[in-house]
Parts: sequence; structure tokens; C-alpha cells
Amino acid sequence: MKDSASSAPATTIETARTGPPRGALLVIFLTVFIDLLGFGIVLPVMPRQAGPYLEALHLSPLAAGATIGLLFSVFSLMQFVFSPIWGRWSDRVGRRPMLLLSLAGSVIFYALYGFAVTISPERAALAIGLMMLARIGAGIAGASVGTAAAVIADCTTPQNRSRGMALIGIAFGAGFTLGPLIAYFGMKLFNDRPWAVGALASALSAVAFLFAFFVFRETRDPANRAGKEFFSVSRSARVLAIPAVGALVLIYFLSIFSFANFEATLARLTEEAFGMSDDDNFLVFAGIGLVLMLAGGSYRPLAKRVSETRLLTVGLLLMAVGLAAVGAVAGIVHANAGGQGLSSSWVRGLFYAAAGLSVWGFAFVNPSVSSLISRRSDPSAQGEVLGVNQSFASLGRILGPFCGSVLFTLHPSRVLPYAVAVVTLLGVLALVRRTTVVDRLPQGGA
Repeated sequence: MKDSASSAPATTIETARTGPPRGALLVIFLTVFIDLLGFGIVLPVMPRQAGPYLEALHLSPLAAGATIGLLFSVFSLMQFVFSPIWGRWSDRVGRRPMLLLSLAGSVIFYALYGFAVTISPERAALAIGLMMLARIGAGIAGASVGTAAAVIADCTTPQNRSRGMALIGIAFGAGFTLGPLIAYFGMKLFNDRPWAVGALASALSAVAFLFAFFVFRETRDPANRAGKEFFSVSRSARVLAIPAVGALVLIYFLSIFSFANFEATLARLTEEAFGMSDDDNFLVFAGIGLVLMLAGGSYRPLAKRVSETRLLTVGLLLMAVGLAAVGAVAGIVHANAGGQGLSSSWVRGLFYAAAGLSVWGFAFVNPSVSSLISRRSDPSAQGEVLGVNQSFASLGRILGPFCGSVLFTLHPSRVLPYAVAVVTLLGVLALVRRTTVVDRLPQGGA
């Protein structure tokens, strides 16, 4: 990255475009949506599909559980490693080639997953190995969210930057909502054939690839050409060393970590508190995705009148209050004989309101941080900087579920994951106040 990255004023980032290239924002929406859709399609059924193979390998319960955990976490691990690389490459060769490569990779590796789960249990080691390879490949292919954010930075003005970034949050919510629904109905459509989820994810990725190939035009300004290096650890370290950017990356990482504590323990809490079945939890997670979409939609008009810093602060406060209330539900359950008789409407209402508040707040954090980072970065390194940010977001999605799952088992009240998340968010709020993240742009941008 150029040395001017740390001092470039926000106005230097504004492009000369009068509007985004044809189909650019729609392609970005589809890319992120397909990424989360594929994730949501596979996620609900993967443990069950891996089960027969793990039994055939005669693994201990601990080893089997660790293998399933690895199948989950390797996806985010690959995104942690490759997000800065994808971003840097997009600065060098352009956004379009990298997004097409990302979608093509999704086509291949989701198809590979569909093939892996058709292998007979007699060849269990091969099946698990191919499932792992498919998850690794899908994680690498899905490490393009930073590049998608860079496209938005390329074709929006600083005044519109946060509104553009909100599209990513809406795409996340849409994918998270529709993924499990498509998995459920897709399995029924194909008579519960195991390959159905992989085939559906691959087919949807292919549709997005074709659309991007024929519609999407390059958005990277040739004048903002990156250097010859494709990637180096030292360059990522320099991104983190930029005071305003490094602090924002830390804020985003801790926010993701806190929310992941909630996500990883939600299904277990609803089972203990309200005796919810798998189908009930399926609806709960779909509802969370719906709230993400609605919150993302509400963010866009708000961003015309309110600075990103204020919206970020509001989002963090909503998350902290919501997760504190979720912890209160867990405490009430524990204080009343393990939740006996607590399926009344007011307790459920408190839980749903608390969960919705947390999700709504989280939906405000993502576009605010991405917009602030973009505006404070060198125009020639948007992909790399936003890729580093997404890399640390992936790290939060690795550490958060692990921490939350462990904390959930340490005390019978089940309060600890949410208490730790709230304390972390209070620290993040203090960090926001101590940083120099100040929105200097005039309000009411078009």
C-alpha cells in the first residue's frame, strides 16, 4: 500500500463516475447473497450427512465432534487466510476477474460436496476427505466479500458509501434466511437425496456466474493501479498500523466475536429454555435472517441523515442491550427449575425481542465499519484494506463460536456467553470513543 494510505483525506477516494457501472451493485448483491445462500443451504444438513461416515470410521464421540467442528470452522479459516489475498489481487488485476473466479469456485466446490455425500459408507475416509476439500474450496471461493465491498467503494461517492455498504448486510440477511428454506424444500423436491443441497448451491452459483459474466463491467479505476506485489504479510501489517483503520478492524473483529457467541449458542438455549425442536430452531434462524434484511433496508435511508460513527455506536448499543436481555432469559430459566413452566408468552416475547434487538444492532455495525474504513484508505488499495477487515471478521467467526460453546457449558445458568459478549461490546464502545473515527462529511448526501 502507498504510504499516503494513512493520511489520504476522504475526498481523495471519490471517483469521477456519475453512477455505478451497469449491473455492478446487483452483481455484488448476488455474489454475497450466493455466498451466504450456499453456506445456509449446506449448514443445516452437514452434521447429519457426515454422521454415517464418522460412524463407519469408528471414531470416538470426541473425535467425531471435532471432525464436524472442523468441517464448520475450516470455511471461516480459509476466509481469514484468503480475504486479504483476494482483495489485493483485485487491486492488481481488477474486481471482475476475481469475482468471476470466486463464483466459478463456488460452482465447483459445492458440486464436489454434493458428490462427496453420495459415496458409500464403506469408503468413509474418502467421503470425509472430499467433504473437507469442498469446505476448504468453498471457503477460499467465498473470501471475496472484501472485494465486493471494494466494488461498492469504487462506484459510490463518500456521501453514499455507507448506503452502498448496507447492500452487503441485506445480502447477508437474504442468504441467511433463504438458505435453510431452500435446503428444506430442495430436499423435499429431490426426495431427500443427499446430493440435493450441493447441487442446489452449485446451480445457484452458476446462475450468478453467468449473470456476472454477461452483465458486470470492471469498476476499478485504472489510475488507482496497485503495485506489483500480489500479497505480503508485511502489507497487511501496514494496514493494521494505520491508526484509524487498525482501530476499526479491531472494532469489527470484537463485534463479530461477540455476536458469534450468541449465534453459536442460540439453538442450544432455545432447546433448554423452551424445548424447541429442530424445525422450531429452523424458523428462529430464518427469522434472524429476515431481521437482518429489514435492518439493512432501514440503514440506507438513515445513512443519508446520520453519520456512520453514530450509526455504529447505535448498533453496538442495541447489540449490548439485546444480548444482555438474552442472558437475562437464560438466567430466568435457570432460576425457575430449569425452565419448567417458562414457555409462557411473555418469556418467549422477551427472548424474541432481545434476539431481534441484537440482530438489528449487528446489521448497523457492518456497513458503518466498512464505509469508514473505505473512506480512510488509499484508493489504490481498497480491495486489500477491506479484505484485511473481512479476514479479521472471519477470525471472529472462528473464535466466537468456540468461546461461546465452551462458556455455555461452564455454568448451568448458560449466562456466561452473553455476559462475555456484553462486556466485550462495552469495551468496543469505549474504543469507538477513544479513536479518531469522526465523520467529517456533510450530512444529507445524495
